[in-house]
Amino acid sequence: MELNKIQEIIKKFNDERDWSTPHSVKDLCLNMNEEIGELWNVIKWVDTDTQLKLVKENKEEVENFIGDMIYLILKIAYLYEIDSEKAILDVMVEYEKRFPKERTKGNHGNTRAGGIDLKK
Repeated sequence: MELNKIQEIIKKFNDERDWSTPHSVKDLCLNMNEEIGELWNVIKWVDTDTQLKLVKENKEEVENFIGDMIYLILKIAYLYEIDSEKAILDVMVEYEKRFPKERTKGNHGNTRAGGIDLKK
């Protein structure tokens, strides 16, 4: 299913409940922080291998967090009339320029810690 189609489903759901209020975007942002915190509670303070194990053991819960985040992002997109497909494709074009695979493969983007980020 296309991203914009999902965005329309979310809009219809919210319109039917009178939840399509642009002034609520700050609350949606706070809600995203809450969802991030819930995921963080699954994986905090453990090494990468343990994180992967915990995510597998709690996959349904993690899928729910991911779904909640996508829902919130796409709701913000439709409230501000953002074409979510264009937005992500534009970002990927930008990332291809900022993080060329020849220079970043096996590295990271934190320039303060020796990573590569060609953002201008």
